[in-house]
Amino acid sequence: MSSPLTGYRVLDLTNVLAGPFCCHQLAHLGAEVIKVERPQGGDLARQLGADPALNRELMGVSFLAQNAGKRSVTLDFKRPDDRDAFLALVATADVVVENFRPGVMQRLGLGFETLREANPELVYCAISGFGQDGPLANYPAYDQIIQGMAGVMSITGAPDNAPYRVGYPLADTVGGLTAAMAINAALAERPRKAHFIDISMLESVLATMGWAVSNLLIAGKPPQPLGNDNVTASPSGTFATADGLINIAANKQEQFEAICHLLEHPEWLTDPRFAQRQARLEHRRALSDCLEAVLKRETTEYWWPRLVEAGVPAGPVYSVAEALAHPQVRERGLIERFDTSTLGRPLEVVSGGYRFDGQAPRVASPPPRLGQDNDLLLPTHAANDE
Repeated sequence: MSSPLTGYRVLDLTNVLAGPFCCHQLAHLGAEVIKVERPQGGDLARQLGADPALNRELMGVSFLAQNAGKRSVTLDFKRPDDRDAFLALVATADVVVENFRPGVMQRLGLGFETLREANPELVYCAISGFGQDGPLANYPAYDQIIQGMAGVMSITGAPDNAPYRVGYPLADTVGGLTAAMAINAALAERPRKAHFIDISMLESVLATMGWAVSNLLIAGKPPQPLGNDNVTASPSGTFATADGLINIAANKQEQFEAICHLLEHPEWLTDPRFAQRQARLEHRRALSDCLEAVLKRETTEYWWPRLVEAGVPAGPVYSVAEALAHPQVRERGLIERFDTSTLGRPLEVVSGGYRFDGQAPRVASPPPRLGQDNDLLLPTHAANDE
């Protein structure tokens, strides 16, 4: 496939998820990504995940998920010779990505101004919980902390059980995507010049909450937890069937009308509780009860194609395993497989989540062992691997 970032070199100094996910995307776009890790243990994600044996090998599942296609070198920035070796790498790179607390790189003598002297066109991206300045700049931040402070948890769950955390590291992932987008914009600039990109995970998440935030800022209506119901339309949400749940998104008047005909209840069309969009929102629970009384007569697999054929968006509620096994996901090549001796078994990970010219992105190698590329990339430096 065409790899638009081929020829670009990225130095990935990051740990755990937000930064590694950013650089995971850059690697799948063709960049050469070099993880620069501590000699003692490397990226903390190497010790995280559901397989204890892999954690002991410093190849934890959490690391494997975000680091395919990268190289790994080990450097201790507290050692002068290691700092010199890093500066030599910077001179050959296009991008540096780090997610230390603000000020750490400056204290190590490796802040943006120092690195820009080594490389006048360097794109430097710093990812942190709250950004490089402001009253919380030096506060530690993890995904759940950001979800809570951004208001995500306050609108997740149902009215009787919110606040709830989103079930995967949303804030880390959004922060990583935001960083990758900003880096790509900087690399596209002509003529190229150095940039310092300041990514705040808190702001990145708030920026994705456009509808919820705007309902407050513009309409003066604070968003509320609605469970599986859509804030803008009804019937639009999750409904019970004979064997489980189905998602239905009847966001338009004609889609509601199609449901009424499919479920053989044309009288709903003239019922004053349901006839108009706003009325349906005000009587959401009553409408849901009417729909479920019919939907529970058949299975999700029965209703799904019939709703779609009637012009109503619908779909089953899958587990992660069911989603990954579905032909729609498998046939489009989202899952990347490595037949590798690195782990003594095959490895499957998720790739970029898009296609270029009809092809899913691929990287050439599995996630690296800690420091496996020292000899290749640091030939004049005796790296400290103790």
